[in-house]
Amino acid sequence: MADRLTGKAAIVVGAGQTPGDTIGNGRATAIVYAREGARVLVVDRRLESAQDTCQMIAKDGGQAVAFQADATSSDDCRRMVEQCVQHFGRLDILHNNVGIGDRDSGPTHLEEAAWDRIMEVNLKGVFLPCKHSLPVMRQQGSGSIISISSIAAVCSVGMLAYKTSKAGINAMTHQMALGNAKYGIRVNAIMPGLMDTPMAIEGISAARNIGKDALRQERDAQVPLGRKMGTGWDIAYASLFLASDEAHFITGVILPVDGGQSARIG
Repeated sequence: MADRLTGKAAIVVGAGQTPGDTIGNGRATAIVYAREGARVLVVDRRLESAQDTCQMIAKDGGQAVAFQADATSSDDCRRMVEQCVQHFGRLDILHNNVGIGDRDSGPTHLEEAAWDRIMEVNLKGVFLPCKHSLPVMRQQGSGSIISISSIAAVCSVGMLAYKTSKAGINAMTHQMALGNAKYGIRVNAIMPGLMDTPMAIEGISAARNIGKDALRQERDAQVPLGRKMGTGWDIAYASLFLASDEAHFITGVILPVDGGQSARIG
């Protein structure tokens, strides 16, 4: 265990994961935060999955508490923040790792219910944790908020609602960064590219009825850097930097972690 986050308390929303062969972004981030000395409130809609993440952290000698919450529920987000302060005495890091793209499509085929659900999870599921965390951070005079966006926000994709929601996270990040700089709070976002995570591989494999190995080969071929997708650990270590005091002069940044894929813009 290192000490880049020693003394800090973190909430990682979406720190469980879809079952699969690899590790997800949220679980990897919670583990890395704990390895670096943070005390972590591991939050997920599925308590059992959050508890699994806590067990992994405990095996590493870290400190974590599981908490069940739905990021689209204001009451759940309020209680989540209260639990963090109750357990750890403060809140230094909020990591928002929620997002879906189910039943997304282009504008003529996208159903209204699918649009509403994607917007609710992807935007409201970032707004509400921030809403309830910011008062604590303002009172402390410090804090770091990191939200997971996507390069879909700036790249051409066939998913209208997902793209729009992720662009909204980028805009929310800019607005909150400027609005909270005077309180010593930093607000940044990460745009993952193609990642080898269970949510991506298991979900797309099932939706397209394609084998996971074939899907991985197809996705790997699209990545400029090494022709290989990233992993949850890549997102976790980028998040670690942004959460740490090493990034004390960085706010309002939208950081691509994508193997160069979004550099194709223009």
